[in-house]
Amino acid sequence: MNARRAQGRPEPVPAGGTEDAEAAEPASPPPSGRGPGGGQMQPAWLAATEFLDYHHPVVKDFVARKVGAGDTAKKKALALYYAVRDEIRYDPYSASMQREAMRASTTLINGVAYCVPKALLYAACLRAVGIPARPGFADVRNHLTTEKLARLLGTDIYAWHGYVSLFLDGKWVKATPAFNIQMCERFGVMPLDFDGETDSLMHPFNSASQRHMEYVKQRGEFDDLPYEQLVADMLAMYPGLVASSEKRATGDFDHEAIARPAS
Repeated sequence: MNARRAQGRPEPVPAGGTEDAEAAEPASPPPSGRGPGGGQMQPAWLAATEFLDYHHPVVKDFVARKVGAGDTAKKKALALYYAVRDEIRYDPYSASMQREAMRASTTLINGVAYCVPKALLYAACLRAVGIPARPGFADVRNHLTTEKLARLLGTDIYAWHGYVSLFLDGKWVKATPAFNIQMCERFGVMPLDFDGETDSLMHPFNSASQRHMEYVKQRGEFDDLPYEQLVADMLAMYPGLVASSEKRATGDFDHEAIARPAS
């Protein structure tokens, strides 16, 4: 299934590490607004898809346990955000490129995922309760990581970092449910809160005023995961990480030595 994109064509991807990315203009995700189509709601933004499979029983049960029938759209969006953020453990070593690994239902069954499946799960849950949502992706420079992961990646550029754009109270806002609170505490990073009114994007600095996350390239927002494009880039840029994830012979991100950045 090809995902229909809601914006223009993606920019070229930096193929190497920091040096290749220096030429790219720093670019945060675009400001929230009426969105594509001049604010007209598109059926695709509420549809179940291969990867946003909210009709799966495990997703339906998860949503039913987190929201109430009388809750406002905002209350539902916030409850689901914090549930996905903190109940699904973030692990970059879970970066399997198998199709089933990207599905919202699989993420719930496993209870662990990296940022892309977590974003897809949140988008699926939002659509399940009637909130228009699109998964979005950007390349980021990550200044906080573990020593082992940094060696495995060979770069501080993390391509295809996942977030979600959702339509609440007449406007699009962005939310990033990637990092669970326990991981944030270990790395000394402030957890990303979301109020349903302003964009919730990665902090540029951690609690010790060290650089944390820097957006360097926006890839756009989609009706569904552009699976083939993501896999091609991940295999080209991070063959070691993907191979290790597929073999499940990866590290222990929760306990590895943290690579300390310069202040």
